[in-house]
Amino acid sequence: MWITPDWPAPANVKAISTTRFGGISQGVYAGLNLGGHVGDTPAAVSHNRQWLQQQLGLVHAPAWLSQTHSTIVQALHEPLVGIPHADASITRQLGLACTVMTADCLPVLLCDRQGTQVGAVHAGWRGLADGIIEQTVTCFAQAPDQLLAWLGPAIGPQAFEVGGEVREQFLADDPAAESAFQPKGEKWLADIYQLARLRLHRQGVTQVFGGSECTVSDASRFFSYRRDGVTGRQASLIWLEK
Repeated sequence: MWITPDWPAPANVKAISTTRFGGISQGVYAGLNLGGHVGDTPAAVSHNRQWLQQQLGLVHAPAWLSQTHSTIVQALHEPLVGIPHADASITRQLGLACTVMTADCLPVLLCDRQGTQVGAVHAGWRGLADGIIEQTVTCFAQAPDQLLAWLGPAIGPQAFEVGGEVREQFLADDPAAESAFQPKGEKWLADIYQLARLRLHRQGVTQVFGGSECTVSDASRFFSYRRDGVTGRQASLIWLEK
């Protein structure tokens, strides 16, 4: 039904990444569409979100964000009132689920080894290049070498075709990013997983897991904007329990 990260997180850290399975959305949004901004009927999205909350046993609704490819990190001290503009969230509070929606962009889930703080990042290439991962890591109380990261379903390296300007933006920041780009005619194939790993490692986060799913090539399990244009959104969530 959903993907559970395979990583050595503390037992009180809970995390999942949804797929299309479940939900009542129809047509191009068929399944568990959790995006309320993509053209699906509000009633279906509301039902899907409530169903997910019930299935996960969350007392509070997941902390849905209005994602704009920014580097804004929302600290969660209590259940959200409204939907803030941010592309990551962190919390130390029990039962508050940091949540990001994706349909090709990379979800990055973070926790510390002690199980005292968690975070979720929406990393499209723009946010990744601008430093959304670095910004989120700096918000943790623990040092980066005390953090674990899991890379959720995103556009795979054989499907992510970009122009030279995207490659140059990453290389200008880190020449090592060259390893994440392979030529394809006048374009380049970008490995967003590798780009994220480089960013995490440079910050000192060396325990990085996941990064094996491709949203574009697996239409039965994942929504993909690159593949379909009009489509739904899956979500990645992480929270603390007692």
